Amino acid sequence: MLKGIPSVLSPELLKILMEMGHGDEIVIADGNFPSANIAKRLVRLDGHGVPEILDAVMKFFPLDTYTDTPIALMEVVPGDDIKPVIWDDYRNIIRKHEPDRCNIEFVDRFAFYERAKDAYAVIATGESAVYANILLKKGVVKE
Repeated sequence: MLKGIPSVLSPELLKILMEMGHGDEIVIADGNFPSANIAKRLVRLDGHGVPEILDAVMKFFPLDTYTDTPIALMEVVPGDDIKPVIWDDYRNIIRKHEPDRCNIEFVDRFAFYERAKDAYAVIATGESAVYANILLKKGVVKE
């Protein structure tokens, strides 16, 4: 164990976050997402929800400043009568860590799956909220 690192961040996930370079993307997926089928690298954090993991990751993860939308969410499929309230939690978490980088892109379901196939890694969670998948594009550390 180390001081100051949220316990939800496993050694495997910390290694992946460190390996990622500028422009690489990571998906934090809900429990319904086909993570094992899509991921190049799969990290299982099934006992946790997306907001908890997002908050922990954002403590260390710089968002890309060279794109207008460093965050992507899977848009609601037409005909689904759902308004994902979890998205408000995501906005609040991201604003807490990077208040100027909370620009979100909404991506069609199947386009999101294709983009996730190219992501550096997918974190599979036990999140039960629907449309709770979030994709983050890594930026440059400027310290």
